[in-house]
Amino acid sequence: MAKVFKIVPTTQKYDWGKIGLSSKVAQYAAASKIPGFTLDEKAPYAELWMGTHPSGPSRLLASDTNETLAHYLAANPELIGGTVIERFRDAGAAEGNIPFLLKVLAIGKALSIQTHPDKKMAEELHRERPDVYKDANHKPEMALALTPFTAMCGFLPLQKTATYLLSTPEFAALIPQATVDKFLSVASSSNPTGPCEKAALRDVFSAVMTATEVEFQAQLAKLVQRYEAGRALPAESGVKDLVLRLNSQFPGDIGVFCAFMLNHVSMNPGDAIFLAAGEPHAYVSGDIVECMATSDNVIRAGLTPKLRDIPNLVSGLTYRAADASRHLVKPASFDNTTHTTLYDPPIPEFSVLRVVLPTGAAEAHRAIDGPSIAIVTEGAGEVESDGQRVQVAEGDVLFVAAGAEAQIIAGANGLVAYRAFVEVK
Repeated sequence: MAKVFKIVPTTQKYDWGKIGLSSKVAQYAAASKIPGFTLDEKAPYAELWMGTHPSGPSRLLASDTNETLAHYLAANPELIGGTVIERFRDAGAAEGNIPFLLKVLAIGKALSIQTHPDKKMAEELHRERPDVYKDANHKPEMALALTPFTAMCGFLPLQKTATYLLSTPEFAALIPQATVDKFLSVASSSNPTGPCEKAALRDVFSAVMTATEVEFQAQLAKLVQRYEAGRALPAESGVKDLVLRLNSQFPGDIGVFCAFMLNHVSMNPGDAIFLAAGEPHAYVSGDIVECMATSDNVIRAGLTPKLRDIPNLVSGLTYRAADASRHLVKPASFDNTTHTTLYDPPIPEFSVLRVVLPTGAAEAHRAIDGPSIAIVTEGAGEVESDGQRVQVAEGDVLFVAAGAEAQIIAGANGLVAYRAFVEVK
């Protein structure tokens, strides 16, 4: 039985995706000649899914029956590994489901203001609204930049939001004065994540997100007019361009005001952020590799034509105000490798390796006691395991079995790959 083999990912078209071949998703699908893929130069290619989630299951490339990866793994559980099956039995590992989902995202316009539920909340939401929240799993996620990438993530430090409340009247006008005064009284606290501080932040955020449409659209129109007229204050210089960008994509949307409450981060290839349950965020632009626990649960509240669930979003947030640096994932070395970097977020479902090989270089990865999925994002080469060699090129996706050593060899133009895996520690 092969320990390394190619699988066929699923492409997803959403309104926020990049158009045609400007999208990394379309580029990879076209380059790897995904069976059944026909490029539509006018379509927004948003996501490439690699895993066993039923909403977009990967399939075996060599299968004549279009067999799903989950079906094949259920029949061959040794490819997942006994320790992973036992640890993630509740997540369906015994039925062939691996505990992570790997994606590529190509972001042409901002994704929704959103958060993801923890396990308990996911179970409740799935039980109450299975048509909206289609599984009972949580969805911690990590984003690794493929190209320059911008996002909003986590609540700003309290003092920064206080500065906006004092300098941006259109923002402050959405919030009752007593709520503003309470927030300003704790904004300089030495304990920004204390219960009083969190309550004050929650009250501000809730007031903004529940403002009436007539009220927030009037204030947003004033704000945009002021910025377009060049009358932004120095304190607003870091947010003006983001406000105008978001409003151009979602005119009159309440989510634009989140720019005054959430961190704005800019990342380059090799940078990564981790978002645990209850952390508000919105990806703004760029291309990323994203890995998450196997779930499709999203609670949205702005910058979207989809269902907005403001009560559950407001109730499910952590309200931890801090600099965006707390979301950054510090890369580490992976064993004794030279060209491989490990991104290891504080959850058990997944870690990700970034492999950057120069021309003709090779890298040996030790056996990992759990399954892996890898995608080649640049260049070409081959992967060798257990005497088997698989030729790979840009866009190819591989499954690597538990316990399999892997030798990755770059071709004439080098090779870059991302490998997601789970290993019970």
